[in-house]
Amino acid sequence: MSKKPVHEIRLGRIKAAVWENETEDGTGQKVTRHNVTLTRLYKDGKHWKDSSSFGRDDLPLVAKVADQAHSWIFQQRREQTSAEF
Repeated sequence: MSKKPVHEIRLGRIKAAVWENETEDGTGQKVTRHNVTLTRLYKDGKHWKDSSSFGRDDLPLVAKVADQAHSWIFQQRREQTSAEF
């Protein structure tokens, strides 16, 4: 069973998947970190596939999706920090 992303953002054929990882910081405290994968969806015959390669015209959407993923991660951190206090 594979792990699923905690959040996905999609604009057209461009998708960001946000992954959550629990690690320990230098003091032994558990810390949640996020990683993002960016993909471009395309259809090959009848089947949908994805690629990590982007063309010139994809790049504006890649930038927007990456920005939205960045904002979502910061919001999660803000909520986590406020819940601790």
